[in-house]
Formats: sequence, structure tokens, C-alpha cells
Amino acid sequence: MKLVALAKKEAYDILTNRVYILLVIVQVIILLGSFALASVSSIALDPELMDKWGGSQFLKVGVTPDIQGTVLEKNLKEENLKLVYYNDLQSANKALGSETSATVYLKEDGDVGVNIDAGSIFYTILSEKIRRASRSYNIERSLADLPDDEIKRIKNPINLSIVEMNTEKRLKIAFESPYFIGIMYGFMVPFILFLPFFLGSNIVTDSIVGEKERKTFEVLLMAPLSPSMIIFGKIIPVVLFSLLQSFAWAVILFLLHVPLYNLSLIFLLLFFMALGFAGVGIFISSVVDSTKEANSAITIVLFIATFILFVPLFMDLGFFQPFMDFIPTVILVKLSTQQSVMGFLVDMLPSLSFSILVFALSAVSFKREGLIRL
Repeated sequence: MKLVALAKKEAYDILTNRVYILLVIVQVIILLGSFALASVSSIALDPELMDKWGGSQFLKVGVTPDIQGTVLEKNLKEENLKLVYYNDLQSANKALGSETSATVYLKEDGDVGVNIDAGSIFYTILSEKIRRASRSYNIERSLADLPDDEIKRIKNPINLSIVEMNTEKRLKIAFESPYFIGIMYGFMVPFILFLPFFLGSNIVTDSIVGEKERKTFEVLLMAPLSPSMIIFGKIIPVVLFSLLQSFAWAVILFLLHVPLYNLSLIFLLLFFMALGFAGVGIFISSVVDSTKEANSAITIVLFIATFILFVPLFMDLGFFQPFMDFIPTVILVKLSTQQSVMGFLVDMLPSLSFSILVFALSAVSFKREGLIRL
């Protein structure tokens, strides 16, 4: 009952902390903002998605009279480009950057000429669409003497037959785009799920150091509570709230059609990470006596943790690459994107063991600090 009373008191302090509530709201904004940014970027970089979501209406291409009636005009229209016709190349180029984003014309030798506005946000996708239309035009021009069926066979030499398996287990994703999947699952999912535990570590530190500054820490140590009960009373609300936040973010991601596989294993991993981060907070609070020192220390530790957890998601670390499979964020990415869990439990063991070790050492440090003060 004493442990429960302490845990309730800590939970009340957290829930009435306006800064904590604000940071929770900030996390929601980060989640929704990252989804929106990934979605818009995916549409802007993927020709198929651009066509599907009606963005092609913004892809205006100026063409000269020599384009009219040609195969190139047909190809450009098939790419869903909005053609704007001009009387000559000079007029088309004059409108470039204001009315249109590119100008397409035929050179004297029959080759395709393109002038494109490099400052347009649609530069990448526009250049890809024009390149595909021009490539198809050049092939048909060079094979003009062949029958249409033969031209189609040359343009599409490989007819790949794809059979989809395990379709009943397939989850719907917001955008079937390599960029969207890469940015969301490769960075934002682990980042947003780990963010509550970074915050939790700070809360644990502030709670204990705050007791020291208010001169109530010694009173707490003299209460009929063992050091272990004090530790668990301090961290249970933090761990619980952090896990609830991560679960809420996972639900929001699911509603946004960013589903996660293996949720049970993901939250098993997150639970032990929560213990590890809480242990960091306990250790720091046992060696410092002021909020200023605690904030400096936790900032340095969390910076190092951020480097260790997230740099492997973007960089090839050479000699250290074989060890990257044991990094918690890397494991989380694999768990959230793959149905099979074979081998993941073994990969998780080092992270789980390290978290338990950090928590155990921090508990020893806390008990020793309590004995010194008494």
C-alpha cells in the first residue's frame, strides 16, 4: 500500500505538470507533421502517386508547334502532363518559370530538346516524366519501319509475372512508395515510439533531484519504505505513462495506415528500454544535487543515446556494422516491418540485458546515496 501511495503521488505530480502535458502535445504534432511531410514528399517524388492524387494538374509543360500531332505529344499526354501550346520556342521559354515548369521542343536533327525550371518543387518528378516520354519517342522513331506489335515487344522486352503470397496477412499502407516507407518505418516510427522514454528519463531525474532541492529527500529516505520501494514508486508511473504514450502513437499510426507488425514484441522491447532510460535518470539523480546539474547531465546522456540509437539507421558504420543488428532501434524497424520473428529474439537479448544492467547499477547507486545521506 505504501508503494501504491508513492506511485499515485508521483502520477499526480506528472499529470498536473503543464510542461509534461505540453510535451505530449508536441509529440502528437511531431507525429502528424512527419506523416504529412512524408506524404507530400512521396507524392512529389513519385510519378504514379502524383497521377493518383491529382497533382499532375500542376505539371504544366510548354510545347512548340513542331510537337503537335507527333508521337512525342501523345507520350507527354500519357504521362498526364498538362501541355500549353506556344507559337514559337522563344515564347515558350519566356513563359518558363511563371506559366510553365518546362519547355519541350524538337531540334533540327529531330532529337528532343528540354528546358526545365530547376527551381520548381516538381523538378524531379517533371524531369522523370519528360524523360520517359522522350525515351519512348526516340525508340519509336528509331523503329519506325517495324510493325506496331514489334515496337511494343522491343519497348517492353520482359513480361514479369508476379504472384502475391500471404495476401491475407498484408496490411494496408497509406502510400505504396519507397520514399514514404523508408522515411516512416526507417526513422519516424522508432523515433516517435522512443520519444516518450527520453522524456521519462528526464522526469525521473527531475523528481528525485527536486526532492533534494526541496530538502524532502532525507524525509523520504526515513519513511517506512525500502530503497527499492522508493525506486519503484518513482519509476512505475513514468514507465506506465511512457508505454501508454507509445501505444497511443502506435494506434494513431495504425489509423493513418502506417501499421506495425509484432506489436507484442515491440512493446516487450520498449518495456525494457523504459527500465533502462529510467535507470539512467535514477543514476544521474543519485550523483547530482541540483536541477541545473541534472539537466546538463541528462542532456549529454540523451545526446549520446540519440547518436547510438539513430545514426545506425542512416549510416554504414563499416567495422561496427555487424553489431548494428543488436541496436534497439534497428530491431524495432525489423519487428515493425516483417511478419516473421525468427532470430529477432536472439538479437533483442543484448539490449534487454543491457537495460536490466543499467537499471540494477542505478538502483545500487541510489541505495548507496541514501545510506550516505542517512
